[in-house]
Amino acid sequence: MSDDLFSPLELRSGQVLDNRIAKAAMEEGLAGRGQLPDERLPALYRRWGRGGAGLLITGNVMVHAEALTAPGVVVLDRTSPLEPFARWAEAGKAGGAAVWLQINHPGRQMQAEMPGVVWGPSAVGVEAGRHSKRFGRPVAMTQEQIGATVERFAATATRAEEAGFDGVEVHAAHGYLLSQFLSPLANRRTDRWGGPLENRARLLLDVVRAVRAVVSPSFAVAVKLNSADFQRGGFDADEARRVIALLEPLGVDLVELSGGSFESPVMAERWADERTEAREAYFLDLATELVETSPLPLMLTGGISRRETAERALAGGVALVGLGTALAATPDLPDRWRQGREADGRLRMATWSDKLLASAAGLALVRRQLHRLARGSEPALGTHPAYALVTDQLAHVRALRRYRAWLNERSAAEGARSDAA
Repeated sequence: MSDDLFSPLELRSGQVLDNRIAKAAMEEGLAGRGQLPDERLPALYRRWGRGGAGLLITGNVMVHAEALTAPGVVVLDRTSPLEPFARWAEAGKAGGAAVWLQINHPGRQMQAEMPGVVWGPSAVGVEAGRHSKRFGRPVAMTQEQIGATVERFAATATRAEEAGFDGVEVHAAHGYLLSQFLSPLANRRTDRWGGPLENRARLLLDVVRAVRAVVSPSFAVAVKLNSADFQRGGFDADEARRVIALLEPLGVDLVELSGGSFESPVMAERWADERTEAREAYFLDLATELVETSPLPLMLTGGISRRETAERALAGGVALVGLGTALAATPDLPDRWRQGREADGRLRMATWSDKLLASAAGLALVRRQLHRLARGSEPALGTHPAYALVTDQLAHVRALRRYRAWLNERSAAEGARSDAA
């Protein structure tokens, strides 16, 4: 692999990325009415598209309208109008970057106050200490629900291509549904979906097969995978290596490596360490090990904010580096690197002892910057994490009210259609 950040990368689908820098997925919380993109998401991605990254990966878009990671996220399913998504894709691509839609199902990682369904491979709830009650109690999915979920991922991928996106990234990390099936802690099934890794990986592999079967050969298909869950007895680096090998024959273009979940918010712990080297490239050591045997190009995401660290990742064999928080604070950072410059500063991340709360504050802080960028303002690097968390919770309450109303309207409309039929 080239260690030149600004060399092109050709993927097995034939898609060519202009350089080795990707804007990694961050949950924007910018869904408008009907859980659709409004004018804010195109504005935000147009800003990033001008910033010099070769690839933009959107925040997670839900494949199931009754299962959302948060009330402010976007849904793309069979009934969604495509025009708002087409505007989103066009805006991101205007600066020359490829734009991929990240597609996801939360499974059991749903807040208890959310309407809809709370599904998991098994009826095993999220264990987050004193925060456990914040999450809904999951029910084990039936065979029919598993099959319907595979179809939902494929339908969302089809519609993403129709809207003009260049690819999709299937989210199988961070403790969401596909990651839950991979985890021996969350997945205690005794049927063909549980037990040995080959069974626990079945849902992810079926989703990837279904997606690849319905999109064009030139449409990119990527997977986001935990390098490890960082939980004793959980999904680990050796299993990640085996899953990557299972994905290779299925037409996957790229695997993005990350790690952790709500039960083990590794990123919050890393941000609490004041040493720059310890904070940056959280998963670099694990990624370097996986590169040695990986038959697929790997993308590394996790705290990278300096060109030196990005180049070190490429030198270790990683094909692509993902920037998240760094692009919330400095949206033109790739162009700055090209000019020999660095960011002017960093966000003021939380260093609280409660890791889950610190993680929530960090996500809120990032979202606040995304909302500022979406309305044409500059990031506010000095924002206090506690202030960001409070304002984010207020926005969450408003979004939850809108989502409940929309879901009720949708259910009523579906009921009326059934009665008419």
